[in-house]
Amino acid sequence: MTYREALDYINGVRWLGSKPGLERITELLRRLGDPQKRLKFVHIAGTNGKGSCAAMCASVLRAAGYRTGLYTSPYLWRFNERMQIDGEMIPDETLAEIVAQIRPHCEAMDDHPTEFEMMTAAAFLWYAQERCEIVVLEVGLGGRLDATNVIETPEVSVIMNIGLDHMEYLGDTLAAIAGEKAGIIQPGCPCVLYEQSEEVTAVVRRVCAEKGAALRVADFSAIKPEFDSLEGQSFCYRGEPYAISLLGMHQLKNAAVVIEAVNTLREGGWKISPDALEHGLYATVWPARFELLQSEPPFVLDGGHNVQCAASVRDNLLHYFPKHRRILLMGVLADKDVGGMLETLAPAADAFVCVMPDSPRALAAEDLAARLAPFGKPTTVCGGIDEGVREALAQAGAGDMVCAVGSLYMAGQVRACLGMYREFGVRNEE
Repeated sequence: MTYREALDYINGVRWLGSKPGLERITELLRRLGDPQKRLKFVHIAGTNGKGSCAAMCASVLRAAGYRTGLYTSPYLWRFNERMQIDGEMIPDETLAEIVAQIRPHCEAMDDHPTEFEMMTAAAFLWYAQERCEIVVLEVGLGGRLDATNVIETPEVSVIMNIGLDHMEYLGDTLAAIAGEKAGIIQPGCPCVLYEQSEEVTAVVRRVCAEKGAALRVADFSAIKPEFDSLEGQSFCYRGEPYAISLLGMHQLKNAAVVIEAVNTLREGGWKISPDALEHGLYATVWPARFELLQSEPPFVLDGGHNVQCAASVRDNLLHYFPKHRRILLMGVLADKDVGGMLETLAPAADAFVCVMPDSPRALAAEDLAARLAPFGKPTTVCGGIDEGVREALAQAGAGDMVCAVGSLYMAGQVRACLGMYREFGVRNEE
């Protein structure tokens, strides 16, 4: 099987989409010898921040000397980004070999696994074959019925910020969604929680009590920012100094959660020195999260795709670029809270450039422009993301900046337009 054939099989139309339940992934992994049972995990759920948290956790564990797997989604440019070991993506030929191994088992099943279930099984098999000492595992959707929840005893479960997203699958209240996310909490396994509303916290406390899981909640009042610029930020948490290269107050909160997770791992016997924690946090790179792609004119990329993310982007724009004219290059998915996102972002925007993300769920650029009309700001419609990047940059004069925001499904193409993927060449050219 070639790399291209492996991707075509995983992305087969017949099994795209979400089918909640653990029956298929359980059977597939059993057929493969249950590779997940030979691994140890940090399991991370949440609406926002789980990718940043996963990246920071993996960086810290690598700095501590552990062979560390990282499993995230979606990818920005190449499928292989979703599975990494020690910061390196799975090689093309290895992915093809792994998919060739799992394909006969998928075909033998009466109920064929979904794309995400196949990918999860492939990742577990690779991590086990490569003898990873620990895997940082990001939930795909929800938690309780997500394919990643087939694991039994994580070293620590982490629940990040929870908001109203994917309500068609998870419920229409914060409490209902929190209940689904808290489904990753396993009996006797410690849990770390991002500090948030009492509605969410009460649900997580109840589940932890029911399962005998010790709960540690990050204390955001213990964060003391010290220095902040477009090059990074330094802060103290519980009196200890740290620095990160990621931008925005929300990343300080994410880092605080990671510090609590590391302390939990230490209590479980993992050897993570203060130097490893400090270095791992600062070394973390996580693209498309208020990422400064260039300085002149400033061009920022953020894959934020819900109201909570939009609020962080708005606050960051006003904080880092208070005197700039701000041009927002926007593309969104039609099934998101588009109105809420636009209401949130509009106060930080002086002009809009509308594009359509690379997704069948995307809102047409013309429709997005129509939704923006009531805000009375200059709005341009472009035929594609490449054209949108060129147009936004053309509009940016001295003292202006550009922020691309609205969907991770356009983030990879935006980065490519600015030369961020020269090392990979053409996307999926294989």
